[in-house]
Amino acid sequence: MGDMANSSVDFYPKSQRRELNHAGGFGCTLSELRSLMELRGAEAIQKVQETYTDVNGLCRRLKTSPTEGLSDNATDLEKRRQIYGQNFIPPKKPKTFLQLVWEALQDVTLIILEIAAIISLGLSFYAPPGEQSEACGNVAAGAEDEGESEAGWIEGAAILLSVICVVLVTAFNDWSKEKQFRGLQSRIEQEQKFTVIRNGQQAQIPVAELVVGDIAQVKYGDLLPADGVLIQGNDLKIDESSLTGESDHVRKSADKDPMLLSGKQQDGAVENNQNKAKKQDGAVAMEMQPLKSAEGGEMEEREKKKASVPKKEKSVLQGKLTKLAVQIGKAGLVMSAITVIILVLYFVIQTFVIDGKTWAAECTPVYVQYFVKFFIIGVTVLVVAVPEGLPLAVTISLAYSVKKMMKDNNLVRHLDACETMGNATAICSDKTGTLTTNRMTVVQTYMGDTHYKETPDPSNLTPKTLDLLVHAIAINSAYTTKILPPEKEGGLPRQVGNKTECALLGFVVDLRRDYQLVRDQTPEEKLYKVYTFNSVRKSMSTVTCMPDGGYRLFSKGASEIVLKKCTNILNSNGELRSFRPRDRDEMVKKVIEPMACDGLRTICIAYRDFPAGKEPEWDNENEIVIDLTCIAVVGIEDPVRPEVPEAINKCQRAGITVRMVTGDNINTARAIAAKCGIIQPGEDFLCLEGKEFNRRIRNEKGEIEQERLDKIWPKLRVLARSSPTDKHTLVKGIIDSTIGDQRQVVAVTGDGTNDGPALKKADVGFAMGIAGTDVAKEASDIILTDDNFSSIVKAVMWGRNVYDSISKFLQFQLTVNVVAVIVAFTGACITQDSPLKAVQMLWVNLIMDTFASLALATEPPTEALLLRKPYGRNKPLISRTMMKNILGHAVYQLTIIFTLLFVGEVFFDIDSGRNAPLHSPSSEHYTIIFNTFVMMQLFNEINARKIHGERNVFDGIFGNPIFCTIVLGTFGIQVIASIPTSQLKCLKEAGHGPGKDEITDEEMAEDEEEIDHAERELRRGQILWFRGLNRIQTQIRVVKAFRSSLYEGLEKPDTKTSIHNFMTTPEFLINDYIHNIPLIDDTDVEESEAPPRRRFRASPPQSPNKNNNAIDSGIYLSTDVSKTPTSSSSPVSPLHSMETSL
Repeated sequence: MGDMANSSVDFYPKSQRRELNHAGGFGCTLSELRSLMELRGAEAIQKVQETYTDVNGLCRRLKTSPTEGLSDNATDLEKRRQIYGQNFIPPKKPKTFLQLVWEALQDVTLIILEIAAIISLGLSFYAPPGEQSEACGNVAAGAEDEGESEAGWIEGAAILLSVICVVLVTAFNDWSKEKQFRGLQSRIEQEQKFTVIRNGQQAQIPVAELVVGDIAQVKYGDLLPADGVLIQGNDLKIDESSLTGESDHVRKSADKDPMLLSGKQQDGAVENNQNKAKKQDGAVAMEMQPLKSAEGGEMEEREKKKASVPKKEKSVLQGKLTKLAVQIGKAGLVMSAITVIILVLYFVIQTFVIDGKTWAAECTPVYVQYFVKFFIIGVTVLVVAVPEGLPLAVTISLAYSVKKMMKDNNLVRHLDACETMGNATAICSDKTGTLTTNRMTVVQTYMGDTHYKETPDPSNLTPKTLDLLVHAIAINSAYTTKILPPEKEGGLPRQVGNKTECALLGFVVDLRRDYQLVRDQTPEEKLYKVYTFNSVRKSMSTVTCMPDGGYRLFSKGASEIVLKKCTNILNSNGELRSFRPRDRDEMVKKVIEPMACDGLRTICIAYRDFPAGKEPEWDNENEIVIDLTCIAVVGIEDPVRPEVPEAINKCQRAGITVRMVTGDNINTARAIAAKCGIIQPGEDFLCLEGKEFNRRIRNEKGEIEQERLDKIWPKLRVLARSSPTDKHTLVKGIIDSTIGDQRQVVAVTGDGTNDGPALKKADVGFAMGIAGTDVAKEASDIILTDDNFSSIVKAVMWGRNVYDSISKFLQFQLTVNVVAVIVAFTGACITQDSPLKAVQMLWVNLIMDTFASLALATEPPTEALLLRKPYGRNKPLISRTMMKNILGHAVYQLTIIFTLLFVGEVFFDIDSGRNAPLHSPSSEHYTIIFNTFVMMQLFNEINARKIHGERNVFDGIFGNPIFCTIVLGTFGIQVIASIPTSQLKCLKEAGHGPGKDEITDEEMAEDEEEIDHAERELRRGQILWFRGLNRIQTQIRVVKAFRSSLYEGLEKPDTKTSIHNFMTTPEFLINDYIHNIPLIDDTDVEESEAPPRRRFRASPPQSPNKNNNAIDSGIYLSTDVSKTPTSSSSPVSPLHSMETSL
């Protein structure tokens, strides 16, 4: 019978500003109201009487009417806000973007990287004196060779740049998450409305719009949105535990304790209390006044209360992810430590033991640079090993799901609830409103010894019976419950208020009577006493005064409960006939059970007259509500929602057991459960009533025993006539149960105040957005905005989708990690240098972590998700199929990369990039490896879309535009990133003045000779000689070319030389060199036969041994230092002067 209590409250929000000296035309100031609200009980009443004579006096001073409320005059309302403040607590300031950036920078691995990068940068600018560097042996050969080191700063700078990228992306994600969360919060707050009376009409307004002087109606289960003074109320009890810590409900009445404080909930038996509340608004109260009493600090108290609420355990996914991240982190740390140790040992043994060098002081910076390089490689291994994209993927996935779930009528209040829902194994659902439409109608009645299967004709009923029935229904129900005309022509009448009462009022209308006339004759303030409906009484009673000085009590409630209190019944003539237990049993058998088996709720309507004279003791309810006379029993139908049977079928296919927990009669419950498909014929199931359930699970002492519960819950499908405690016991029992290999994950739906404890206890609590009370919404994790069970199925689907998205991302991420770590580790141990540079690793990290998490976390869910059983809490995050995929891919990728690393130069006929000296630019060899690696990851991203062993990985790929954009975008950037710099002229010349001999040299570029990196293995003197001769010879050609001033004069040299020749024919002579050099590279021949059009290219040609590590010993004086160190050789070099003199 629900929320029968209506009340009115007067609200005055607390001002945000300092005290105003005048009350702006109102009869009381803000400080007066504030001090009034600090009083309790008798003190408060005394203060009201002294200052305002009574509550009505206070209303007059505030220019409001206790019955009509405020006028809806915008200027008046605004004025009240100006003087007394607004009724809302200002939200905490959001973190600025810079704060989020700073937080992202706190990441340990990033800090290590930054330090390493800065050291690397610093050392790259330090050049040891040239002459002594020879003493450092082949370590320095080429390292400081003729300005080569000037490219050294690039690596450090690039690492810093990558770190900045990672930090900005993380910060941006946090920022957008915060923004979404704030949007969600404000939406939840806007949904909180309260009933006030304005212009004598009820109106629902958002809580923030309440003003001082508003008359509000409070009903059972409301959270008070402001402080106030009670004007009128019945049997009002309030839970003030969050203020006082006392768990007992506090009785409030206009003559004993009229002070109501905000944030408290109406509980126990609230009857209609009209109260006038004055608002002080939390946070603001505290700035403005010293708190003189515990109650004054309600905000602090509320904070404390929040803190002391026991935390729900981590969600399934969080628990598994935390464990996994720790394991991966440890493995990464070990691998990176081993990498660094091996590199350092190898270097030390090679340099100081095998080559027998001594540590010279001037060589220290060179050695330190090496150690820094090793350290950077180690940190890079660690960075790639740690999947910091995981939290990002989880966040993106959850935020995306929550946003989409809004459209599916799920308002998620706690992010992780969405993912927990995917693992749900049991749903305990209410019946009314969730499984049924909550649009009730009376379809059968038993009146005057006759059972009517449809609405009886009023002419067939005796006037006395009809009159009693109409009065009993009209008066003994909340006056806020009404039947309004339909909004559209031909539509159904609108039902406002409690739905069961609406059904009864609708019945009165069908009997062609007007309930409003009866209510006008007996207005609400004339009701003598009201016993509101609650889950313990399961009935509601109202006492009215009769003209002769006696009293009449009307009662209505669950038929088996009210009939037990009946001793008489009205017969077909409208006269009393005694009603014995024997008659009752017969009635139950013949009337009530058949109605219940049709799925109807049966309600009994009865009355009792008290003679004038001695007034009964109204507080002794058990003595009052007995000896009743039964007027009628009605059967109310609440049709099953059409989409529910299908939704329940989906749940069962998905391995989720649906149980119905209801306060209804067991026959009604069973009939509805059968219609919904919760129970199927031929199944082994239990349907119990609350009493029987308790009898079976409790021992002799009345304590609940888990073993007894474990025998019952697996088969239990319907729990009827249950109290909120039973619901909580059942949920707790299922969650705590240890039978079965998995702990159950339980979802609960609820709408009433009494469902609060069960909603809190459950893993996921669903509250009804339309029918739910504030208390239920407060306790819930997800609010169903359409009160529909099929929305729960959508929540399951999204929850599973989140879990799958994370698994997809993990499968992808771990493949990358395994491959990158092994490549970096073995590469470092065998070739002293990771084939993937720190910068490249960070780029991989960026595309693999950030972009992939975006791409894979936004996959939309499909119905197929509902065809498998829940994963459960103990199943590992990485399934066998995923493990197989990860290892299979890793083996395939490693095979290809190692093949390329160790024999790639043979395949592509290029120079080996292995054993390159410090600071050498990327070689063509390693660029191929890097590109291959990234492309394999990119295509693996498409494979990662399926994790359950499906064959077709392209299935539904175009349904996710984000995924397609990211894959194509990454591909594009990768292509651009790996174009050799020398091809991008626009980038190359930027920022340098033109070189002295630029034009000549560019024309000469064609003749550039190339000397391979392996030179470095030869003695340095030989190289210098060789270079000198080479230069002289080419310079002579330049002079000749100019003389003839014809481009054709630029003859192509017969061949290009490669150092291989140098090594194979050590006894060569100079003229040998100039005229007939043995050909080694086939490419050289092709090059020399190239068509003449290439002769006049302005930029240096790519040499056939295009090895970016090799030092091009061409003589064009371009300013691209990274490619042509000769052009910037130090002035000390004798070669330089020789060149210029020539």
